[in-house]
Amino acid sequence: MTDPRALALECISECMPSLKCSKTMLAEAHIGSSDLLIGTHEPIAIPIPGRPARPELVAPRELKHRKLTTVHGRVALVHAVAHIEFNAINLAWDAVYRFPGMPDAFYRDWASVAADEARHFSMLHDRLTDLGFAYGDFPAHNGLWQMAVDTAHDLVARMALVPRVLEARGLDVTPGMIERLLAAGDDDTVALLRIILAEEVRHVAIGSRWFKYVCEQQDLEPRSTFRAMLERYGMDRVRGPFNFPARMAAGFDAEEMAMLESLGA
Repeated sequence: MTDPRALALECISECMPSLKCSKTMLAEAHIGSSDLLIGTHEPIAIPIPGRPARPELVAPRELKHRKLTTVHGRVALVHAVAHIEFNAINLAWDAVYRFPGMPDAFYRDWASVAADEARHFSMLHDRLTDLGFAYGDFPAHNGLWQMAVDTAHDLVARMALVPRVLEARGLDVTPGMIERLLAAGDDDTVALLRIILAEEVRHVAIGSRWFKYVCEQQDLEPRSTFRAMLERYGMDRVRGPFNFPARMAAGFDAEEMAMLESLGA
């Protein structure tokens, strides 16, 4: 029997990126192939998950905007996406660890997301190495993990806002990044972003599925609840353009997309 919450906590707590990734892959394999025994212990507070001393974490407004027409600008972009993927490992494992009492499929789903994010981070880390840099060479912000802290008490909010807002934003902006990188001749980075974009659709779809599940369990109407969560957490100023095909494949419906467009108008 495997306790996915115990494995999740071990992975979240690991500081070294390479070990976090390898532990994640092993944990996901155990969770995916074993009978699960879901621990009932209360989750401890995790204000800061395991991470290396670098990158330096700064406020988002302190991050420099660099042009992708320069090598340094392209490296900074790869680093920024790598940092997102590193945080996404912790976010996926926190969903496993934070919320007991869910069906086994919930824990298997989020463990599989963690494994994907670890693979994405490793690919981007290797790309940074190819370019003569390393993860930690640029400052980064902690906004993604802060949302995990803010929604630690509420599974509905977590499923609404992390996959369906923060991760879904990647579906919107990645195609534009790919176009600019193609224009700059960086085909190697483009190949990685295409893999990540395709797989992130599944991650958002998992979030959509479990958001609707917990709404049903709590007798909540999903569309109005999603909008209420956006407003409650100050995320109701969503900016387009939106990647309609990707978002629809990831579990959004036409009414939700119309609502998002109205918020961004």
